[in-house]
Amino acid sequence: MTGTMADLAATTGIEVPTGLLIGGQWTKGRDGGLIGVTDPATEETIAEVADATAEDTLDAVSAASAALPGWAATAPRERAECLRRAWSLMIAKSDALARLMVLENGKALPDARSEVTYAAEFFRWYAEEAVRVEGSVLTAPSGANRILVTRQPVGVSVLITPWNFPAAMATRKIGPALAAGCTVVLKPAKETPLTALAVAEILQQAGVPDGVVNVVTTSSASRFSEAVLADPRVRKLSFTGSTEVGRILLKAAATNVINCSMELGGNAPFLIFEDADISAALDGAFLAKMRNGGEACTAANRFYVHEAVADEFTAAFAARLEALKVGPGLDEGTELGPLVNEDTRSKVASLVDEATSAGSRVVTGGSVPDRRGYFYAPTVLDNVPPGAGILGEEIFGPVAPIVRFSSESDAVSWANNTEYGLVSYVYTRDLRRSLRVAEALEAGMIGINRGVVSDPAAPFGGVKQSGIGREGGHDGLLEFTETKYIAVDW
Repeated sequence: MTGTMADLAATTGIEVPTGLLIGGQWTKGRDGGLIGVTDPATEETIAEVADATAEDTLDAVSAASAALPGWAATAPRERAECLRRAWSLMIAKSDALARLMVLENGKALPDARSEVTYAAEFFRWYAEEAVRVEGSVLTAPSGANRILVTRQPVGVSVLITPWNFPAAMATRKIGPALAAGCTVVLKPAKETPLTALAVAEILQQAGVPDGVVNVVTTSSASRFSEAVLADPRVRKLSFTGSTEVGRILLKAAATNVINCSMELGGNAPFLIFEDADISAALDGAFLAKMRNGGEACTAANRFYVHEAVADEFTAAFAARLEALKVGPGLDEGTELGPLVNEDTRSKVASLVDEATSAGSRVVTGGSVPDRRGYFYAPTVLDNVPPGAGILGEEIFGPVAPIVRFSSESDAVSWANNTEYGLVSYVYTRDLRRSLRVAEALEAGMIGINRGVVSDPAAPFGGVKQSGIGREGGHDGLLEFTETKYIAVDW
């Protein structure tokens, strides 16, 4: 069954363009190809959007390149006002945007509403940061000249975003790029293009000039990336997605030495020590694991729980997950929606099956519900062996594997035993221990007695193979600038 755009508008309360946005114009693309968008809760096609060719992609680069000089020369305050108007419009349309996101992504409506608020905040934050692209001036140590340092926009920027946070990952990249004076070509994930297209139209309504923001939807990510990364006019790539794909893009970007920011995979450990406030740890674990149904790079992927409190925590956490209402995201009271597609669900099911075969005990869940849609039961696994395969992969689903430990050194060693290093969580009442462990953990972000670390004002990013660079905060703005040094003697 294929729904019409009128059906979609009636359900969400928002009309969404379905073409490519190139140079301020919505177009069907050169060959008129289409991509179906599926509702994960029903497995039905709810809309079709344009499928760009390589030539369409290069048209978008041309539009961004043509718009770059004018946008870079635009007063910072004027750029800021465009972003602030976009924030205001997103907030005004927040419920409609949330409902749209539920239909193409599957997440529960409360999660979608939270995401829209979070996503809009990047526009407001970077509206404030746009007027703070600072430089410096100092006297050379020899006294021979002055050292003048300025920051300029890096140039045409390609932004590639994932399906799990279709609004926030777009605004977290578009906001700083526009604030810095860059023009962009955005490629959203083929599973969730509608939210990105709606955000692009909001930017148009906010007064962003034609060609500054271009959006290309495509069924072939490789066709898109090969075209843009071979184009010498492209000077920046900002990618959020898997480490595997990130490696491929870094290799391709090397040919033209393109400036790259990479927000890649995660495998977040969640450490609970014997002196932790268990009630607070349960609240934090629930947020860290179940936010967005576990489909987040920041999701708690491995729980290391001290043996003295493991029985108490495991039983209470399983009870909390069992009580969740699972169903389509728009249904009243739904707390957990489906996974995004069948491939994702199959991977989650396979990881759980492998873990149980290795000796893990299913406390709750561990199965695919007998219903339509890409659902998977919220699951807790106990007594997971420290070397189990499920601990080495990003689960991206509502599954919590619990490993018991007795010593701090083991917990830290096991937590660091991964190629990833995005975020780690620590629960303890001991301040010295919390800071000692935070310092020892190999991660770009640490949550101490907190289950959520994301904040538009904070630098988001990882170490090791979880990425390069930072998004959010002032650091996120600087990712879209080049430093220029001018030697002058006055």
